[in-house]
Amino acid sequence: MATTTPSARAIPRTSGTRARLVNEAELRATLSTFRELSDEDWRRPTVCERWTVRDMLSHTVGQYEELPRPWVAVRRIRQAARTHPHLGRLDGHNEVQIEDRRAVPGRELIGALAHFAPQALIALRRIPVAVRRRIRPSLLYPEAKALPDDSMDYLGNVLIARDTWMHRVDLADAVGAEPVLDGHDREIVDQVVLDLALAWTGPAVEIDLRGPAGGSRLLGIGTPAATLRAEAVDFARHVSGRPVRGRLEVEGDPGAREALMAARVVF
Repeated sequence: MATTTPSARAIPRTSGTRARLVNEAELRATLSTFRELSDEDWRRPTVCERWTVRDMLSHTVGQYEELPRPWVAVRRIRQAARTHPHLGRLDGHNEVQIEDRRAVPGRELIGALAHFAPQALIALRRIPVAVRRRIRPSLLYPEAKALPDDSMDYLGNVLIARDTWMHRVDLADAVGAEPVLDGHDREIVDQVVLDLALAWTGPAVEIDLRGPAGGSRLLGIGTPAATLRAEAVDFARHVSGRPVRGRLEVEGDPGAREALMAARVVF
């Protein structure tokens, strides 16, 4: 009997209650992964231009530090405007996050993440939902206007876990390992698929993702003109603009295939 691939638009947006569990699970996975690094691993380059593994963790620490201490983010944005005027506000700000901890050893950065991240998640929960929905990240970062939802609610429920997760994948790539996946990873990948579906303007296509974070979803309406098959992590690498480590199989109508290869989601 024929089956119908469910629409990606039917994926529910991560709720605040679910986000708490996902964020905490991703934080545990990230801390565990960094704790396994050797002294040599900290100096390895990552797919993030100019960033070593240590730099990437400095950035992640900075992201979590700024949620309970927003004045730190404002200070860094102002500093970036002076010291990195050639970069956009977000990229310049990220560079200052790294520079602020340039002399901190990698092992100490793990402790800083373990200190600030739980505070950040508590700070998010303390902001009333109605307020989180009104706060616009684009007021600090114009780049946030490209988000599907320019609100602190979306940032806290979706984007924080996604950014941390993608950098955990970057870390695995840098040291030649495979990221360890469990139930929370599927929630993160599902939100990536949902965001892609919300922005999709091409013909109907099927996304068939393998692995613990996988699943099949339909983008658009109607009979699929093309199908993309890949490991869920490789799909995320692809739509984030990163190199794919495994196979990305795309078959079907040439125009639909081209749209799938050009697809991008904000991470």
